[in-house]
Amino acid sequence: MTGRASTPDRGPGPRPEREPARQRVLRAARQALRVLAVELGTPTEPGTPLLGSVRSPWLRRLPYVVAFGFAVSLLPTTINVLGNDYGLEGGLVGALATAQSVPLLLAVTRPLQAWWVIFAADVLGAVALIGADGVAGRAWPWPPMEIVGYLALMLALSLRERRRTLTAVWLTTGVAGLLSQVFTPDGSNNTWVLMFVLTGVVLMMGATLRERGDAQRKLIEQETISEAERARRTLLEERARIARELHDVVAHHMSVITVQAASAPYRISGLPGEAEEEFGAIAATARESLAEMRRLLGVLRSEEAEQQGGPEKTPQPGIGMLPKLVEGTVRAGVPVELALPEEPVALEPAVDLSAYRIVQEALANVVRHAPGAPTRVSVTVAADGARLTVLIVNSAPSAPSAPLETTGTGHGLIGMRERVRLVDGSLDTGPLPDGGFRVAARLPLAPPPSQASPLSTTKDAHSV
Repeated sequence: MTGRASTPDRGPGPRPEREPARQRVLRAARQALRVLAVELGTPTEPGTPLLGSVRSPWLRRLPYVVAFGFAVSLLPTTINVLGNDYGLEGGLVGALATAQSVPLLLAVTRPLQAWWVIFAADVLGAVALIGADGVAGRAWPWPPMEIVGYLALMLALSLRERRRTLTAVWLTTGVAGLLSQVFTPDGSNNTWVLMFVLTGVVLMMGATLRERGDAQRKLIEQETISEAERARRTLLEERARIARELHDVVAHHMSVITVQAASAPYRISGLPGEAEEEFGAIAATARESLAEMRRLLGVLRSEEAEQQGGPEKTPQPGIGMLPKLVEGTVRAGVPVELALPEEPVALEPAVDLSAYRIVQEALANVVRHAPGAPTRVSVTVAADGARLTVLIVNSAPSAPSAPLETTGTGHGLIGMRERVRLVDGSLDTGPLPDGGFRVAARLPLAPPPSQASPLSTTKDAHSV
């Protein structure tokens, strides 16, 4: 008894492994032919002209001009060569020449369909030349004019179709040339290798140019999208910044409501119990609103404020602080002239803050973009007392100077527009003929003094 395992005798019959292997090969071949047929029968963007997406009208017409030039020059050349040199009959010569050259006009919009026509015509031409009298000593199966027209078609095809389709066209061309070797006429100069190599080179070069153009277009589109997203993010950041600054203004009004509601039973005698309860409910609601506003401020707080340990403790500025702002700008090397109203102007806190920030952003832009330019800042009240006009005008840039604020105070014109929109005002900006720049903002003034203002009621409440 041996230690080897016994194996059954398979006998002299055929091995069953050969049949599955043959089936796998046939299945792979059928799948390859199916993929080849799909690629050669599915054009990309049929009907769309080559270079149809470029802006220049001359470049859009260029493919039509080139195709027309090739068709007009190759048609009589093919007729002459096939008829006089190769000795084909006149009717066949005209049909072959037309089928090999005129479809180049179709290649501008449908290059894959044009390839089917021209390739079939070239194959039929090669078959017709087998028995021709003048084929000895001449190019076969692809005469020179057919090679030129086919390469022009390959250029149009490579600028439109995907790489798999181009590979299928190239392989089909090579297979057709390889099969033609079986019927090569005696004494002819075989050109199928030249045709195969030149076709591959042109297809590769055209595909590279097309892919490079596609990459550049995608890059431009991505830059456009990124610029739009950047502008949108800038706008949202500026709105959040304005909301944080207006928190103090809104919190002040809520504090006034709380004080008024809480002190009403002490300031007004003879209030019924229901009224006292109502005032107490109003005060409680106002206090809850203040707490919610503090939470909202925490959400809107910027990363810089978080790193600094919390929100800013300084009060929000107004037009009363413009002299100090102008003084700092002058120290930075920008001569600034300031003109303010002679009489104090009662402004809503939002309007007062917006006027200051508009001047601040305008002066910062002068320092950045027109250093040393003489600048005039004027704040005036309209004759009807309905609006406040803030005007900042600078002349042409002069010698450079150090920037006033290296980190910036906002987002320039975007911040100005948002602040003006916030108070229902208007903004007019633009360059001047002398090279300077102008910023004009018109902001509505506070309500008439006859109406009770929150500040006056606050004073009354604290005086009780």
